[in-house]
Amino acid sequence: MKDYWIWDPSVIKGEDGRYHMFASRWSKQYGFGNWVTNSEVVRAISDTPEGPYEFVEVVLPARGKQYFDGCTTHNPRIVKSGDYYVLYYFGNNYDEPTPAFTENVWESGLGQKAWMHKRIGMAYSRSIAGPWKRVDQPILNPRKGEWDASITSNPSPVVLPNGKVYLVYKSSPLNYNPPLLLGAAQADSFLGPYRRLWEKPIFSFHTDQNHENDVEDPFVWHNGQQFELIMKDRYGKICGEEGGGIHAYSKDGIDWHLSKSVKAYSKTIQWDDGTTSHQANFERPFLLFENGKPTHLFAATGDGSAPYQFERTWNMVIPLKST
Repeated sequence: MKDYWIWDPSVIKGEDGRYHMFASRWSKQYGFGNWVTNSEVVRAISDTPEGPYEFVEVVLPARGKQYFDGCTTHNPRIVKSGDYYVLYYFGNNYDEPTPAFTENVWESGLGQKAWMHKRIGMAYSRSIAGPWKRVDQPILNPRKGEWDASITSNPSPVVLPNGKVYLVYKSSPLNYNPPLLLGAAQADSFLGPYRRLWEKPIFSFHTDQNHENDVEDPFVWHNGQQFELIMKDRYGKICGEEGGGIHAYSKDGIDWHLSKSVKAYSKTIQWDDGTTSHQANFERPFLLFENGKPTHLFAATGDGSAPYQFERTWNMVIPLKST
């Protein structure tokens, strides 16, 4: 899709035996920053996890400003719960007209307004090909006056053997400025209702004097004994690399501990031809599991001279070594 910015990989093996990637896209007639105002969730398929993936359809298009997700859908995460495929994402809307191609939404102020309307939504289907039933209200809302007063975003769900869903999400006390924080919620089934497991963030790395020490882009799973999680170290003060990955674990999904070997991944990538490159961004990590074991790491990346200064973006995949 050369005419689109691509982001947010999430992959699952469908009932057809093929691999289905859910991702975000928005027209390159807009700047990259218009992810917050013009993104839509799409589906692509491949015979192998490594791809190439072929575009199939728009799954979650804009559907009107009467809906909480009427203007934008972004951050997809796909899971299976019983007979259903369940697609989590954030959606938003805004009162202003759809931006012109020439509008820089972060300079005009629309980007900030749209960011503050981010809410987690969910859609489900018996078939990976749909049709998808979208819920009409957010599954988790911000709480005024609390640490998560601004948004609910970046959903990372885990379906447990008993059918319950554990959900990690991103928010902040005020707005898009640091610190960004992660919380945990749970539901008895994917249909909800979703209730917070704890009133506080599950990680707090910042101090009153320094807010620029935080995380985002969680991917969480349960290994049969405990929860594990990888996430992005935004400022590099935890794993030693700005934008690198952190690994943590928890018995109950509330009390989390950083691993002794805390660094989970790097923005320095070794390619299959033996060359290496340092990516300006390596974001939205997603692990594909086969037979209970992680086999491939997916992430959003791009070509650019500096973070978020892209000429093009794509979703990459790294096969993991078996142990």
